[in-house]
Amino acid sequence: MRELLGIARFKFHPGAVEEFKRLSAQCMEIVRAQDTGTLQYDTYFNADESEAIVIERYRDSEALLEHGEHLAAFMEPILATGEVNGELLGELSPELRAKITGDVPQIFTLYASM
Repeated sequence: MRELLGIARFKFHPGAVEEFKRLSAQCMEIVRAQDTGTLQYDTYFNADESEAIVIERYRDSEALLEHGEHLAAFMEPILATGEVNGELLGELSPELRAKITGDVPQIFTLYASM
């Protein structure tokens, strides 16, 4: 299996960015301490901190499933801080594909590589 790349885009509700930052810091601690296949987990803010992009890279589908288990309790409160959309790039295992429902994230698979 190949590496997966996730891009999550947040547009915060008024006054919610500090809550997002607090929750994100807790998530980062868990990722560092417990995730075994997370290769990158970085958050970027625009100038006025009304929006953020989270870049996530995983060794494979199994690593993303593990990450999801570790952070499951944070998903609802993080999503409550604003509007979110995103993309997941890579070849997903059948198990991971079955767990992703709805249209977020949008899934892209590799067409050609060098």
